[in-house]
Amino acid sequence: MEQSENKLLLRGELVGLPTFSHENHRKRFFRFFVSVSRLSGTADVLPVIADEQILNTMDLSAGHMLEIQGQIRSHNLKENGQRRLLIFVFAAAITVTDGAPANQVLLQGPLCRIPNLRRTPLGREICDVMMAVPRHFHRADYLPCILWGRSAQEVASCATGDIVRIEGRLQSRVYTKQTEAGAEERTAYEVSALTAEILQEPI
Repeated sequence: MEQSENKLLLRGELVGLPTFSHENHRKRFFRFFVSVSRLSGTADVLPVIADEQILNTMDLSAGHMLEIQGQIRSHNLKENGQRRLLIFVFAAAITVTDGAPANQVLLQGPLCRIPNLRRTPLGREICDVMMAVPRHFHRADYLPCILWGRSAQEVASCATGDIVRIEGRLQSRVYTKQTEAGAEERTAYEVSALTAEILQEPI
């Protein structure tokens, strides 16, 4: 059985034109944002990284509804002596579409931290987990996930190394962080699980 999986499908509106992000192995990558509406009417604004060759096949100057297939990736950024975990969508394919908004994520991999079970002020149970989803070249993507209700209770009993399968959506969340320069508004990205299944426990 495959112990890791990382699949994502987004369908949302392009927010601004792509800008250069970085170059790797002589390939140029560009960064842009996609806004995906929720059923509640709010929207998740999500960062996307795409190969220049993919973007060269389409004209995005007028703004479009895009369908993006790919994975959720992470990158450890060292900044001012501190490390920040950057979460983004890595696009494998992009097409222009007029379909309904979509935000579907499938992750499978081991937990790399002990789950943290907590309650909201209204008493709803939430469990925060960090998954380390392996990919090629002996690397892994460290992806924060949040589970609710019964799923939160079940996964809270897991240990580091347990294999968990999660289906849900990638969401954005704005929060305020206190820094030496004062309050700073930041955006966090995490997978909000709709379903979770414990597939394997340590031997």
